[in-house]
Amino acid sequence: MAVVREELPPGRYGRSADQHADHKLKIVGAVLGVALLGLLCWFGYHYVVDRSVSGELIKFKRISATSVEAHLEVRKDRDATGSCTLRSLAESGAEVGRKDVRFGAGETRIDRVVTVRTTESATSTELMSCTQD
Repeated sequence: MAVVREELPPGRYGRSADQHADHKLKIVGAVLGVALLGLLCWFGYHYVVDRSVSGELIKFKRISATSVEAHLEVRKDRDATGSCTLRSLAESGAEVGRKDVRFGAGETRIDRVVTVRTTESATSTELMSCTQD
């Protein structure tokens, strides 16, 4: 009894059109993947390195129905000036208070307690952003 082959002999007739297209797609995918990874690294590097001002809301406490006390800590370069924006929210999620806290040059770490006035009772306070002038 003879053995019958169902496949073509490998390498005898060259690559099929599908194999050639698959090879091109793999190359294009690899190039695009490397480009995307490079772009992601570029943005990540500049996000970390270019941030000379960063802030953190340590805690907040509702003092009354119309004010909130917030403990803010800012880290920055010694010569940097700028501001941090705080906002207070009601239970419904609506913004009921906002305050820009300015800071000047001279210190690298600023620890400050500020009062945010609100239009109604606030249930939370958050640090929106810190920017350098």
